Amino acid sequence: MARRFLLDILHANYPAAYRRLAPEVRAAVRRPAFEAAARPLWQQGQVRGPAIELYQIGTRLGGGRPSQWFCRFAFAQDSARHPPPVLLEVTFRDTTARAVLGFGLRQR
Repeated sequence: MARRFLLDILHANYPAAYRRLAPEVRAAVRRPAFEAAARPLWQQGQVRGPAIELYQIGTRLGGGRPSQWFCRFAFAQDSARHPPPVLLEVTFRDTTARAVLGFGLRQR
């Protein structure tokens, strides 16, 4: 699910990526704002290529908030670099989730 979401963004298929957001996220974020937030990821894909590889899976313990699972992906062209200079992150509720809670770009 996380990989498909990122591939949708990297191929500028914003309508498909938007549909993968959790209903509560779609209710809070309209599509133009989503597209603006996704554009930096797409731009990195234009520079680094659209191929990505799973880099890390984990959970953030929330300190009073519910824990949140994440997947981080690196661009395939950066696979020999440790740590990769850019990571794409997708967060979701749990390991069975089919909807995205958040996403972002982490640059080192």
